[in-house]
Amino acid sequence: MTLELAIPDRPKTTPEAPRARGRLRAVDYLIIGAGVLLILLALRLFRDMSVPWTPDTGTETVSTDPANLPYYAARTTLRMFIGLAASILFTLIVGQWAARSRRAEKVFIPALDVLQSVPVLALVSITVTAFVGLFHGSYLGAEAACIFAIFTAQAWNMTFAYYQALRNMPRELDDSARMMRLTRWQRLWQLEVPTAMVPMIWNGMMSFGGAWFMLAASEVITVSGRDEALPGMGSFIAAATSEAEVGNLVVGALVMVLTIVSVNVVFWRPLTAWSERFRVEHTESAQAPRSLVLDLLRRSTVPGRLARVLRPVGERIDRLMRVFGRSTRSAYDERAGSRIGDVLFFGLLFAALAWGTWALASYFERTVGLAEFGPTSLMGLASLGRVIVLLVVSTIVWVPVGVWIGMNPRVCRFAQPVVQVLASFPAQFLFIFVIAALTYTGISLNIGGIALMALGAQWYVLFNVIAAAGQIPTDLREAMDDLGVHGVQRWKSLILPAIAPGYVVGAITAFGGAWNATLVGEVVEAGSTHMEAYGLGAYITNATTEDVFAKVLLGTVVMSVVTVAINRLLWRRLQRTAERRFSLS
Repeated sequence: MTLELAIPDRPKTTPEAPRARGRLRAVDYLIIGAGVLLILLALRLFRDMSVPWTPDTGTETVSTDPANLPYYAARTTLRMFIGLAASILFTLIVGQWAARSRRAEKVFIPALDVLQSVPVLALVSITVTAFVGLFHGSYLGAEAACIFAIFTAQAWNMTFAYYQALRNMPRELDDSARMMRLTRWQRLWQLEVPTAMVPMIWNGMMSFGGAWFMLAASEVITVSGRDEALPGMGSFIAAATSEAEVGNLVVGALVMVLTIVSVNVVFWRPLTAWSERFRVEHTESAQAPRSLVLDLLRRSTVPGRLARVLRPVGERIDRLMRVFGRSTRSAYDERAGSRIGDVLFFGLLFAALAWGTWALASYFERTVGLAEFGPTSLMGLASLGRVIVLLVVSTIVWVPVGVWIGMNPRVCRFAQPVVQVLASFPAQFLFIFVIAALTYTGISLNIGGIALMALGAQWYVLFNVIAAAGQIPTDLREAMDDLGVHGVQRWKSLILPAIAPGYVVGAITAFGGAWNATLVGEVVEAGSTHMEAYGLGAYITNATTEDVFAKVLLGTVVMSVVTVAINRLLWRRLQRTAERRFSLS
């Protein structure tokens, strides 16, 4: 079994160990130099993010001079990684809690269903005032609002993936952890996080791409009824699209592709290759993923030196965390808790929901009127039709492709950066070309908008299927080869059951992501041309532009209700079935 405990490597007993403590190698200087440059760049960008600022002194647009693109790319990339760090922290806390607590699961999973369907524009509109007030007089307020929007594009999908991985953790590993009497802290870092590492990394890549896709909505925020454009690739896209500057859009697209590929080579590719050590199987793959950056790190003595310096800190933290006790109860123990505790907990929960529903109804009655629910619900049904079409087509197209990529490491090596670029490409880059195509063909945006929505949602299915197919144990594949099981029978007996849990997670997040993508798929604007589809995404986008918060909130509520209802009636039932019948554990 190739799953390894996530413990810092012990000093080697090979002849190379003394050399690791001697003088630095050439590769060490390369890595140290790169690290120093990254630190200096981050400090420079942080300085620019904390200058004095008030909403009245901001700018509604940014310069579209291509000379600024390297700086814009650096600012955006820094925001993306801050959002990713916050998303990882959120994932470990909420995903762990939901997977190990029946009561927490009843709260967090429906809440995540709601949050993943809440449009980025709505979340920014709700939170921007709080962030600006928190960092009063500093540009950090606007930056925090933007980073929060990026966080919302990443966190929900990663949390679902981690939660699903813990639910499908092999029982023998759970039993071994309890027999070894690991503390809860040791269990988290030596068992649960390593078990979820592969799907976490793949969904992290997908979430990172999703944040790129919604970049224009994240970096152009509305503060006190006035647009504020933060320097970055998203605001550059918005400005160039507004001015219909095709040449600058092409240059921006090239810079963005270069940035995405660079991040993939330096960050995501080494992680995917490194995560192979945590794959749960008895037979190693014949073609393990490779990474030049990871090979350089393995030849360097810098990681070993850092590990020796930090090991005492890790041991001290481990001792401090013993206060949380040991995990003696099986992760698969479904015994109900205290009946009185359940009554109190769920009673308070339903009371809070009832109060929130009454407060929302009262607010809508005072502002837009309850009659507005009728036309808004019809728009929701129109958008739902587009979402369903998108999901069906995505399943038909990307499940076979994802299986092919995931089960062929050599193909995955070359396909990963391509898929990463496609998943990250903002729809706003294509607005000018979409308008031209729809005008030429005479196709309405009511239909053509599905293609724009697919740019931001279909990849959730593909990435989760790739991750699930890649986790099919090699020994099972070899057993199928020995038995002569191929073609349709192989799909029915091995591939489809093995990818079912991952596919359901991808479908759930794609369903929520498609609702979010309606904001860019149902309203297209470039230069003096404006095209609009009938749907809830257009309703929310127009309400945001007009700064009518009540309509933004109403559209968001309708969107959330539809998403949660279908998740409860369909997707969660499929998820339970997949966990129960098709888990490889």
